[in-house]
Amino acid sequence: MTSKIKKKLKTTMIITLSILGILAIAIIVFLNQANFGSTPTGERKERVQNSPNYRDGKFQNLSETPQLTGDKGMMGMMYDFLFGDYKRVTPIGEIPSVKTDLLSLDRKQDMLVWFGHSSYFIQIDGKRILVDPVLDGAASPVSFVNKPFKGSDLYKTSDIPDVDYLFISHDHWDHLDYGSVMALKDKVGKIVCGLGVGEHFEKWGFDKSKIIELDWEENAALEDNFMVYCLPSRHFSGRGLSPNQSLWASFLLQAPSMKIYIGGDSGYDTHFERIGTQFDEIDLAILENGQYGSGWKFIHMMPDQVVQAVKDLNAKILLPVHSSKFKLANHPWDEPLIEVTRIAEEKNQQTITPMIGEVVNLKDNTQVFSKWWVGIE
Repeated sequence: MTSKIKKKLKTTMIITLSILGILAIAIIVFLNQANFGSTPTGERKERVQNSPNYRDGKFQNLSETPQLTGDKGMMGMMYDFLFGDYKRVTPIGEIPSVKTDLLSLDRKQDMLVWFGHSSYFIQIDGKRILVDPVLDGAASPVSFVNKPFKGSDLYKTSDIPDVDYLFISHDHWDHLDYGSVMALKDKVGKIVCGLGVGEHFEKWGFDKSKIIELDWEENAALEDNFMVYCLPSRHFSGRGLSPNQSLWASFLLQAPSMKIYIGGDSGYDTHFERIGTQFDEIDLAILENGQYGSGWKFIHMMPDQVVQAVKDLNAKILLPVHSSKFKLANHPWDEPLIEVTRIAEEKNQQTITPMIGEVVNLKDNTQVFSKWWVGIE
């Protein structure tokens, strides 16, 4: 090998290593942004590792739960998601919405307002609850990926009044948005979340005394005869390269006058029936319905499973969420609502479908909602 060739190879190697080094530094810097939060440390890490739901270095579902099924693999699924030829996954028309003045609400009014996807505001028995707010950003760590559908982003954090309790079902980007929770920081009384999720909030400067952090089957007494029960779901967690270090959860909120099941994200499993047996009749079940696919059938429910889950829970009314704001799957954007309402009608399951911002009167079982998605391409 001539010295000229050796010199060329050496130069090529130096350039290649330099590029790889710069890329590695860029990835490290990116992953160390504040919005990624932190995995549990110190006493919280010890508590996590002592949890009966934490085994082999991570939290586990009750049933064996592969995140992906089929033969495409992660890279194949990503390629299919980004470049597959799927129809109507994003609406051409604008998502209709109603602007309700939440800042002027009478605290005595028992109501709910959905903000699209899995974000919603509840006012019940004088308490205000906010769930999984993704209001000021995209459902991703970067602002230009998974942006909200046109018309679905009417509500911002500035529209939210002071809340007594902020519920976070898990730490995925479409449920825990750094920008939104930071903007709401001074408006939040207490945070209710699964074990390990509190580490993100402490890293972001929230007072530890405000964090109510629960493992599955734990509960906490809240103010004024409110109770919260942390219950299983079938999903996963993680914001960076360390998955399943915080717990994904559902919650049963027992207010003095009614029980509300906050489902978070979950595939179908036996836990719904167990929860239905554990609690007397649930008044309202808020369940994910959307962003599903055959490749992740164990971690998200199909519409028929959503209706079956409500039956298992022995819940009076279903509110389907997790749709109509972000494209996170390859089904038509309106398919979840079309299918769940069709199946619910066949199964005689009362279901409410408010448009974004429309007031749901929690004590009025006769309130009628339109099929607002009809006619939107």
